[in-house]
Amino acid sequence: MQRASVTVKAFQPANVAVSRQAIHPTKFLHCHRTRNVATHAAIDPDNASILVAGGGGVALSVTRKLKDMGSWVWQLQRTDKLRKEIEDMMAIVAIGDAMNPEDIEKHLVAIDGCDAVISTIGGTSADPSADSQGNINLIEAAVKHGVQKFILVTSIGTGDSKGAVSDDVYAVLEKVLKEKEKAEEKLKGTSMDWIIIRPGGLQNEAGTGNGALTESTSVCGSIAREDVADLVCKALRSDKADRKVLSAVDTGKMFGDGAYEIFQL
Repeated sequence: MQRASVTVKAFQPANVAVSRQAIHPTKFLHCHRTRNVATHAAIDPDNASILVAGGGGVALSVTRKLKDMGSWVWQLQRTDKLRKEIEDMMAIVAIGDAMNPEDIEKHLVAIDGCDAVISTIGGTSADPSADSQGNINLIEAAVKHGVQKFILVTSIGTGDSKGAVSDDVYAVLEKVLKEKEKAEEKLKGTSMDWIIIRPGGLQNEAGTGNGALTESTSVCGSIAREDVADLVCKALRSDKADRKVLSAVDTGKMFGDGAYEIFQL
């Protein structure tokens, strides 16, 4: 793996078998799908079956990018609020709560051969249980159903990247970050081709195209949700990131002093 050396400042607080594009999502489950995904290798998104879990901007952007790549995408949602937006992408809305294992089981049975799961699920400071148990439920179900690859999106500040954030920031996010760490540790203990991506501060603005991954646990900064989604999809298509924990940052929005190496997918 080649890496490019970059110096920045340390963080301070502040082949398709069916034409999917012509088929409405409500008809997806009645179509024959020919899977062309290799086992224990990089996922080819074209014709792959992927469950995306998460209701926020990163998950929506991931779904949009995967559909553009030719994937069959189910997006797990607790409500119908985003149904039109998701179905307009020709993706399938899977109504369910990750906190309820039966909901996940139902959808993985319906998918009947899920190649990858991508989770951006997170809770709140008041109730961060989804950060741990919601993701753990997804991980356990993915193992049960023989899912090849699982990408978990957490946050810089989780686990051994605690030192990348200031004490003040960590104090505010401590409950959430500790719950995220539980999910990370659960995923690391599986035999799936897992990837953990820890973004810095998420922004709603348009992507800059400057998003980068690094194995450094000391970097931090801001990054657009769209750029995180782009990195997630690139990691899905590469086996170089398998069983790696990677921080995601925008190289033009870094904080602090320190050297890091860009992880080349």
